[in-house]
Amino acid sequence: MNKFMDWLQSVLMPPLAKAGNNKYLVSIRNGLVLTLPAVISGSIFLIIANIPIPAWSNFMKPYMDAMGVAVNGSFGIISLLAAIGIGYELAKALELDAINGAGLSTMAFIVASFNSKYTLDTANFASSGLFTAIVCSFISVLILNLFVKKNWVIKLPNGVPAAVSQSFVSLIPGFLVLLLFWGLRVPLHFDINLFVQSIFHPLLFAMNSLPGIMFYTLLVSVLWVAGIHGDMTLEGISDPIFLQFLTANGIAYAHHQTIPYLTSSGFSSLFVNVGGTGATIMLVFWMLSSKSKAYRELGKVAFPGALFEINEPVIFGFPIVMNPITLIPFIVIPQILTVLTYILMSVHLVRPAVMMVPWTMPPIIGPLMATGWDWRAGVWSAIELVIAGAIYYPFFKVAEKQMVAQEASEA
Repeated sequence: MNKFMDWLQSVLMPPLAKAGNNKYLVSIRNGLVLTLPAVISGSIFLIIANIPIPAWSNFMKPYMDAMGVAVNGSFGIISLLAAIGIGYELAKALELDAINGAGLSTMAFIVASFNSKYTLDTANFASSGLFTAIVCSFISVLILNLFVKKNWVIKLPNGVPAAVSQSFVSLIPGFLVLLLFWGLRVPLHFDINLFVQSIFHPLLFAMNSLPGIMFYTLLVSVLWVAGIHGDMTLEGISDPIFLQFLTANGIAYAHHQTIPYLTSSGFSSLFVNVGGTGATIMLVFWMLSSKSKAYRELGKVAFPGALFEINEPVIFGFPIVMNPITLIPFIVIPQILTVLTYILMSVHLVRPAVMMVPWTMPPIIGPLMATGWDWRAGVWSAIELVIAGAIYYPFFKVAEKQMVAQEASEA
């Protein structure tokens, strides 16, 4: 076990930690935050329109098209918002004017969204254009960064207002960005959006498969065991994928179509990480009645946060980090919940997540809302708590015995 821990710290963790702090991945993670108000707001309209009460459904039936405007106007622009947010965050990370970065990224993305008839295809503003938004943002901001660092920009006198001066700084790189994307899309008839989608399609397919989501879940758990915030480290890679899945699911659900993706945003946060990564809420539950005074006190402190998926007090207080006793259940439980949840969704016993709810929603309630009030999701969430509690129990008793003996010796 010591050799395994040493291997984690010396071989696996350094490159993953470096990737988690990469400014480009961080800019994706932070930039996508701009999409959350739209997706959550659209989800509220979906929740209101689809409350599973017959009287309410009959009342809402004449207004479904009107409610769809709010859904399409929120879910349908997440790629556009992503281009703005990622361009802004990357420009800020490169110490450029952030507004200029957001503006050039948005312009590039819109030009890339024109179809072969030179008409703006707003369908690309929805989830299908998310990776195109990322690529356009990166290229645009890197061109801006090159021109600014080389000082190939128009500089106005000091007396000119800063906002006007900065707009002229981006004039030359902005023209080059426009020329580049216009040249590809119009004279060369190169479909940028289709090309980008074809590149990332294998990754999308993998993350919606059982092996792919199991590997992702394993990586998150292993990072946490080594003391690295696994979820946050991988967000720059996973969030664009899971968010694209969720918006596609939400639109399909609103139009009463088959839900296309199982592992959309909410699969991991609400069904796998029930009560926090590793389903640690049940470890907290056992601590509340522990024979160890230290564990009882930690349980009291950690339980309110665990109800809302916040488990750092347990991760670092029990601790989970570098602890061989809790290593096995912390890694095994998410794998079991991933497999079982995936199977239940694939055989249509539980509806996949179709709405964005905050990851801090409590167990049972969060899955109910995310799946459009599918009562089976709430039941399954409760069963997951039982499974996690049963697996944690023997390992907790071993740790408790050691802690009680330590407290007795200290007394």
